[in-house]
Amino acid sequence: MFRRIASAVVKDLKRVFTPGTIVCIVIGTAIASFGLHNVHQRTGITEGGVLGMILLLNHWFHIPAAIASPALDLCCYLLAFRMLGKDFLKTSAFASVCLAGWFFLWERLPYLFPDLSGSPLLAAIAGALFIGVGVGLVVRKGASSGGDDALAMAISKALKCRIAAAYLFTDVTVLLLSLTYLPVHKIAFSLITVTLSSTLLDLVKSVSRESISRRLALRTAKNNDCRGREDQA
Repeated sequence: MFRRIASAVVKDLKRVFTPGTIVCIVIGTAIASFGLHNVHQRTGITEGGVLGMILLLNHWFHIPAAIASPALDLCCYLLAFRMLGKDFLKTSAFASVCLAGWFFLWERLPYLFPDLSGSPLLAAIAGALFIGVGVGLVVRKGASSGGDDALAMAISKALKCRIAAAYLFTDVTVLLLSLTYLPVHKIAFSLITVTLSSTLLDLVKSVSRESISRRLALRTAKNNDCRGREDQA
């Protein structure tokens, strides 16, 4: 009896946690947390969603990101669980642990990225790249790197809208709260960050080998067609 249950659990975990899924989640959370710690926290350019709430709680209540991150994630996961299913919860729990672990590491190391405090536009763009690519890799595998991802995915599924639009809604809400500790001009740069990161996230999530191969095949076919016409002329 016990062996059957254990065997079923192991089989299910192997189905959910494929090597590709594990690699994407580990690398994605590393990239996102690196950018949040080395760019956002350092320059005062905030993010939206749970990532922005982590910064807000850290500023007002000095709650470490390694604690705030899983706590906020749990709240959002409970809200999104019914819509997104058990597999989502499993992969997202793993992503949350990875994210908290990476935060734990980055907070104990010196800053590993140039200080962009004097260049808020560059900070906004760099932050968007880290968050967009990192979170995009995680969401690509049907997981969530944070509660805001779970919330955005649930909103996207419920309203049948693009995930970028759902992210913008949650991001702008948190950015308005961030006005309690950030000046308006920094919130403006933060809006640039969340707009770019949500667009990039949507791109990373949706791009696939098949779509790339399809586009390359179409371009090749068009080029061959053009050459054929030139030869006939």
